[in-house]
Parts: sequence; structure tokens; C-alpha cells
Amino acid sequence: MTTAIPYVGGAFVLSGVAVWTSGRRELVQRWLGWLLIVPVVGAAFWLGAPGAAALAAGAGVVAAAEYARLARLRGTDLAAMAVTLTVFPAVAWLAPAHLLRLLMVVLLAVVLVPVLAGDAEGGAARARGAVFGVVWLAPLSGLVLLGDLAAPLCAAIAVADVGAWCGGKLLRGPALSPLSPAKRWGGVAGGAAAGIAVLALLGAATPATVLAVAAGAPLGDLLESMLKRGAGVKDAGTWLPGFGGLLDRIDSLLVALAVAMALS
Repeated sequence: MTTAIPYVGGAFVLSGVAVWTSGRRELVQRWLGWLLIVPVVGAAFWLGAPGAAALAAGAGVVAAAEYARLARLRGTDLAAMAVTLTVFPAVAWLAPAHLLRLLMVVLLAVVLVPVLAGDAEGGAARARGAVFGVVWLAPLSGLVLLGDLAAPLCAAIAVADVGAWCGGKLLRGPALSPLSPAKRWGGVAGGAAAGIAVLALLGAATPATVLAVAAGAPLGDLLESMLKRGAGVKDAGTWLPGFGGLLDRIDSLLVALAVAMALS
């Protein structure tokens, strides 16, 4: 992680100068969002596995709250998900061999919440929504399980997001999916090139991380777009400058982490 600090710091300063010179409100807001994110994430990874576990747990709880609003889950469903996403990173740190067993127990537990509440009308939808939420957000534990690859992967996904925005504007190409008509294949190419370049620069370009950035990141973006369209909202939240909510920032990372863990 320490080897990346000069690169991250330099990129942050240079991008800040370019963004403020451009005068574009959207870019300025995103840069301010990064001003909040980078110190928190950097400090967590600097602390090693305990810091990564704490980061994953905190992000999991916030993301679960945003997802619960999108999926119209109840407070009890959110509570079960929040407890799960807090425990998962701790187990990934202290007893990773038990993660699969824990996942089975957790999925059963979140399904039983509406069952025990006797929710005959909306119980099935709540159970499906909670199970999907756990499966979608559980890869945050990859921040712990991937070890030294986690921080470079996070940096690559962040830069890939910028590359995708630039590539979409400059290269354009056909629309990527009806789920997100504004996104173009040119953006996919730009994001993959930028993200893989960061992985190579940080010495973390493995087949697993390259595929995670090139394929996992855009798929994660589309997955959240599908959920937001189903919920009829533009953003998952409003509190993070330039991004909306935390899910709008980590949607690409969630699937990328899952791909990286599956192939590592």
C-alpha cells in the first residue's frame, strides 16, 4: 500500500488542478467526493487486515441501508443484513475457513425474518430481496481476503471509473445496455485500459485482477443501474458529493471483488 501513496497523491493533486480549472460542477463535486473517500480508504489499508475488515464492515452497513431503500425492505430485514455484513469481514480476518458455513447460516436467517414475522403478503419478496442484498454486498469481505491485492484493485476500479467516463465521451460507440443507455462501449474500453494500467503500475496485474477490472467493473455498474431503474430512482443516496450514495461509488467494486476472489 505504501508504494502506491506517491502515485495516488500525485494523481490526486494533478486531477484537482485540472478539475478546478475546468470549472465543471459535476467534476468538482466528484473530486470533493474523492477528498472524503481517499483518506478513509488509505488509512484503513495502512492498518492492515484489521483496518480492511473495519472498512468492509462500515461500507457494508451503509450500503445495506441504501439497498434496503431501493428494495423496499423493512427495518428488521435491514437489521439482519447489517449484522451479517458486520460479522462477515471479521470472520474473513479471523477465521476465513468458516466463511462458507457462515454464508449458509446467514442466508437462512434473513429468509426466516419475514417468515417469523408472519408476513403473508410481502414476505416472499422481502426474503428474495434480503438474500440478493447479502450475496451482492458480501464480496466486500474481499477487502480482507485478497490481502495485498485489495488496495491496488480498489485504486484500479476508481481510475477505471474515470477512464470509462472519458472513453464514453471521446470514443462513444454503441450503447452498452438498455439498463444504462448513456454508457457506451467506448467507455468500457477506456475504463479497462485505465484500470489495467494502474494494476500494472502497482505490480498487481494478475489474470484475476485484470478480468475483475475489465469485465467485473462494468457488470457491477449495470447491476446497480438495473436495481435503480426498478426502484425508479437516479441515485442510491444523496450524501456523497458527486456520486449520490455509497452504492453509486462501489457498484463496480462489488462485482470486481467477487470476480477477483473467485479466480484468485
